[in-house]
Amino acid sequence: MGGDPLLIEPISDWVAVIAIVVGKVVIAFVLLLILTMLMIWFERKLVSAMHNRIGPSLAGPWGILQSLADGIKFFFKEDLIPDRAQRVVFILAPFLSLVPAFLIFLIVPLGGNFNGSHNGLITIAGHDTYLQVADPPIGILFLLAMSSVAVYGIMLAGWSSGSKYPLLGSVRASAQMVSYEAAMGLSAVAVVLKSGTLSTHSMVEFQSGAGFGGVVPNWNIILTGVVPFVIFVIAATAEMNRPPFDLVEAEQELVGGFNTEYSSIRFALFFLAEFMNVITMSAIFVTLFLGGPSGPAFLGTGLGWLTGIIWFALKTSVFLFMFVWIRATLPRLRYDQLMDLGWKVLIPLSLGWLLLLGAVDIGRDAKWNPVAVVVISVAILLAGYSLLRAAVASGKARRLEEVEG
Repeated sequence: MGGDPLLIEPISDWVAVIAIVVGKVVIAFVLLLILTMLMIWFERKLVSAMHNRIGPSLAGPWGILQSLADGIKFFFKEDLIPDRAQRVVFILAPFLSLVPAFLIFLIVPLGGNFNGSHNGLITIAGHDTYLQVADPPIGILFLLAMSSVAVYGIMLAGWSSGSKYPLLGSVRASAQMVSYEAAMGLSAVAVVLKSGTLSTHSMVEFQSGAGFGGVVPNWNIILTGVVPFVIFVIAATAEMNRPPFDLVEAEQELVGGFNTEYSSIRFALFFLAEFMNVITMSAIFVTLFLGGPSGPAFLGTGLGWLTGIIWFALKTSVFLFMFVWIRATLPRLRYDQLMDLGWKVLIPLSLGWLLLLGAVDIGRDAKWNPVAVVVISVAILLAGYSLLRAAVASGKARRLEEVEG
């Protein structure tokens, strides 16, 4: 929490500060749980509408209490642990998937007034603080670390089950993590390059200023040229094992995938972690690329720090709808397509685009001709891409010759 003024300023009232910190943690946890239950209901209703079905309709108004009913049901189901399972790891694995999603949510600025000279500060009991639980100076590194840890929950769940199908699901999870973690990290580096900070709150402050002509937003999605944003969204979707990248639980091939041997509340924890990750990563998209809680200043700030919450909720809702739309629309990829997209497309593209952004920044600082810098950089990147395609084609032809010979 190093960036939070609540902990930087000299602390005279420890009781109030501790109460504020604990209160923010509790509110964030409760808020995320409620949003997760609503997200499950939202996805069911929206997918059913897209598939011309009714969806949840009996538990509460418009079926909104269906998620709560399912959670209560899971508590009373029999909890089974296979005889051949690694008992301790089997029990702890669901928490390794759930806890990182919550920890990532803690570094997200949820609101505050960022327009003009405001920097998102709010006052609680006479103490200045941010409308986020923590603002570590290494926020983006913390995000990447937690997104990697979450995959270990799936890997260990499959390995500890003592069954071949969950094991195959966990092996797929590890390969998928390695394939897409690099692309997501390189896209995040592009944001850091433009923002000049690893702090999520400082990134929102940087994006809250006026952009080109005083009209175009100063958002990182524009400053980085859109490409890192697209790569980050695709890679994060694969990291979360959401369709069309959900091969770790492909029921046609692996029965139920990594969670085949799980039941009762332990199975529910994996289910909860998936939807919690959807909300958390949607919030991360908004924070890194779309200005977080900051919004157009010409719409006014009459609501104060509540204005930021409204803008943040509207932006995040767009990504929540996008995830559901993708789930209802796209078929699951083949495994070779999954690997090819990660290694042969996203990683080279994200690395090449990062080098291009770096070259443009260096050229601007050195007062080089910007057109010449862009043209030369693009030519070098295209030459590198051509060499990569040639190497891939040569390897494929060699493998075909070995098979036919």
